This record gives sequence, C-alpha cells and structure tokens, in this order.
Amino acid sequence: MSDHFFVVTGGPGAGKTSLITELARRGFHTIPESGRAIIREEMARGGDALPWADRMAYAERMLERDLRAYEDAEALSGPVIFDRGIPDIMGYLTLCGLPVPPHIAAAAKAARYNARVFLAPYWNEVFTQDTERKQTPTEAEATCAIMRETYTALGYQITELPRADIATRADFFCAQRVN
Repeated sequence: MSDHFFVVTGGPGAGKTSLITELARRGFHTIPESGRAIIREEMARGGDALPWADRMAYAERMLERDLRAYEDAEALSGPVIFDRGIPDIMGYLTLCGLPVPPHIAAAAKAARYNARVFLAPYWNEVFTQDTERKQTPTEAEATCAIMRETYTALGYQITELPRADIATRADFFCAQRVN
C-alpha cells in the first residue's frame, strides 16, 4: 500500500480536475485522469476504445495507463494525488453493466492507495458537458454513487469533499490528508 498516494474520485463534472490543478499549483505531485487522454488519442486516430464505442477496450486502455502511472509515481517522494484510481475502472465497468475481468479486479486490489479516498460529490452548479464528457447529470450522479460503492467495497474510507470553491476544497484536502 502506498500511504502517500491519494485518490480524488467521483462523477464527471464534479470539480475533481480543478481541485487537482490547484493542488499541483500548491506543489503536490499530481497524476492526471487517464480517461480524457485516451478519449483525445482515440478521437485523433479514429479509434474506437471510447466510452461510447468499445467500452471494454476503453477500460483496458485505462488500466494499462493507470498501472504505468502508479508505477511511475512510486519514484516520487511526498504526497501524490491521483485524478481517479484503478478502482474507478471497476466502477466504470459496473456502471456500464459490463463484467469486471479478474485481472482488473486483481489490479485494483494489488495497487493500493491511501485508505482515505476523497470523493467529489455530484454538484449541479458546476456540472458541465463537453466533447469528452457526454454524460447527463443523472449519469454523473450514478457514477458518483458507483465510485463510492466500489471504493468502500475495496476497504477504502470515503471522505466527501465540500461543495465549495476550489481554494476551500484544496484547504479541506490538505487538512484532512494529514489527519
């Protein structure tokens, strides 16, 4: 287990990436979400490992990238903040009604993060859609619920982030992380 690895999870459009950007500005090591990068790459090359095309291929690409990011992060000292973790892939597949392959479940159990996982709750006031985030508010709320269930089932403790401005959220994260 890597006690200095912290995950920020939740549904799309809940302010996770904005929080992580602020934490990076404050000097933390951060690992970006793999999903958005994969979507951009697949769209640029005309691929179909996309959440609206081949969902299992998309999950496999996320796993590959997330395992590599986890391994690379082991060389970093101090706290490392991940925009989603490997268990998010299990949650994604569950949300899609797809089976979680044994190797993905095994990876989520083996690559452990700090026991405290930060959940950005669905927040209608900040939710937006874009070319990579096509989920509806209902889907965003369901994603948040699935991520809470997935991480809890894996033995993580959920700390819900406040629905507040980015600076307040970052202050909350910093105060909670050291306790």
